[in-house]
Amino acid sequence: MKILLTGACGYVGSKLHHRLHAAGHSVAAIDTTWFYDSGAAVVGDIRVIQFDDFLPFKFDCIIHLAAIANDPSVAFYPRLSWETGVLATQQMAQWAAKNDCRFIYASSVSVYGADRGMVTEDMDLHPLSDYNKTKMCAERVLLSYPEIRPQIIRPATICGLSPRMRLDLTVNMFTMQALTKGVITLHGGQQWRPSIHIDDMCDLYLWMLDHPEHVGVWNAGFENHNLAQIADMVASVTGAVVEMTPQRDARSYQVNSGKLLAAGFKPKRRIVDAICEIVDFYRAGALEDHPRYYNLGWMQHLGVKDE
Repeated sequence: MKILLTGACGYVGSKLHHRLHAAGHSVAAIDTTWFYDSGAAVVGDIRVIQFDDFLPFKFDCIIHLAAIANDPSVAFYPRLSWETGVLATQQMAQWAAKNDCRFIYASSVSVYGADRGMVTEDMDLHPLSDYNKTKMCAERVLLSYPEIRPQIIRPATICGLSPRMRLDLTVNMFTMQALTKGVITLHGGQQWRPSIHIDDMCDLYLWMLDHPEHVGVWNAGFENHNLAQIADMVASVTGAVVEMTPQRDARSYQVNSGKLLAAGFKPKRRIVDAICEIVDFYRAGALEDHPRYYNLGWMQHLGVKDE
């Protein structure tokens, strides 16, 4: 199958790119390479690419991962985020509709908002931040193009190792704090956070490619724990101390992925696997606490402008 992969050098994209090739797919990859350069991606900004000129041959499917990721980054770069997350997505959807191309999209469970309890795909969306709102709007754009057979995945917080690592995600961040400081700083602790291992996330994209009949919206998160429970898991592996501070983040939700499980997808990894992998790589000298692994700080370091 011929795949166009956007965000191919990102946290998930850099790992998925390898997995797609290993599965025998032909992959054209696009990324700005701000955080990582795999050497296999076309350096490009999806906001300005002219797809009719850039894509001379037919694709079977677009897997669209490119976005400005996480709440702090989008709050600092609102214009860049809306143009990348929504306007560029609409341009790609229009191109896909004209060229008989399927579309798989990476949304986020954060579209549900705060204090929603166990969230399911049929619930109303109450996004809190611009990041959440860009994801919601992009979903609605894609669903308005039924001819592209959209498969919209709402992942929980992803964890685990990647060629382009991120250390600003809950499990990864707590684990690195434990390794470098011996202390895990916990703001509050009772807020619920669903999680998914990055290997299961990549498996899911491959599974969706093989199951084009499963159109629509799909939750993807297979463990629900509050922040205190996640911190305790990290502490049990690393021996770190958990330090409690006042709550700063109101987001709290648990994810029901029963629809996806009933369709036949089977996750294989757990949070503790991600923690142990990070610990092993760090202690072997194969992973460091580098500034490029924190999205907002690294974009500011690069001088990225909100334009």
